[in-house]
Amino acid sequence: MSAADPSRGQCPDQTVDQGTIRAFKRDLLACLPSLRAFAVSLAGKADRADDLVQDTILKAWAKQDSFEPGTNMKAWLFTILRNEFYSQMRKRGREVQDSDGLFTERLAVHPAQHGTLDMADFRRALERLPDDQREAIILVGASGFSYEEAAAICGCALGTIKSRVNRARNRLQDLLQAGGEQDYGPDAGTAAITQRAFAG
Repeated sequence: MSAADPSRGQCPDQTVDQGTIRAFKRDLLACLPSLRAFAVSLAGKADRADDLVQDTILKAWAKQDSFEPGTNMKAWLFTILRNEFYSQMRKRGREVQDSDGLFTERLAVHPAQHGTLDMADFRRALERLPDDQREAIILVGASGFSYEEAAAICGCALGTIKSRVNRARNRLQDLLQAGGEQDYGPDAGTAAITQRAFAG
């Protein structure tokens, strides 16, 4: 009876320590929520993100012998997911190069209302960032990766990832028309009502 071929996504060779396989599976499952969040941020749609996560998990399982125990599994999985996303984009021919943001700027519709920053506004602004900037700000700002880890995931230099994060932060601030701390809380009218409601 021959051992199953891990490259086909089947069970790994039985000679591999079962404890190692259980630990790999446990760590893999623990990363699923953040992996899915990253996939949604890249794909934009939940169903595409779920497919992307599934493809990533299958590839990770098939290549688990290339993962070094004790290293950062989350970063390893994010790298696989990112590579899979861009591979699918190339296959579909839908990738739009817009590194300077000109195409996005023409599609921009600034919100008519003023007031507090809510999650819907933030999501719309995040979607308008160029792919490389959105990816960088999500890895560093939302997923908790260090600049070094994010650079490794994206396959770029440390200075490049820092620059992308900085440009993303500045662009988000412009898109959200946020000038300072006061823009992240209730507007003046809401603050006055809240203050009166909770006053002694």
